[in-house]
Amino acid sequence: MEFEQLQIRVGTKIKKLREEKGISQQDLAAMCNFEKGNMSFIESGTRNLTLLSLYKISKALGVDVKDLVDVG
Repeated sequence: MEFEQLQIRVGTKIKKLREEKGISQQDLAAMCNFEKGNMSFIESGTRNLTLLSLYKISKALGVDVKDLVDVG
């Protein structure tokens, strides 16, 4: 899998989990101390995530980091 495809799949997974939990993109961004625009880039797969960002998102969503990157 190419890196760009991985970014898109991780972003899609984050969006899916966020929506399942009924959290708006704005609220998730605020919970992670990100700008809403950055969260939009993350979910679209156009932003390269750091481990710290993945950790913050996982905590805000109440899941393990591995749940965000397990894209099969």
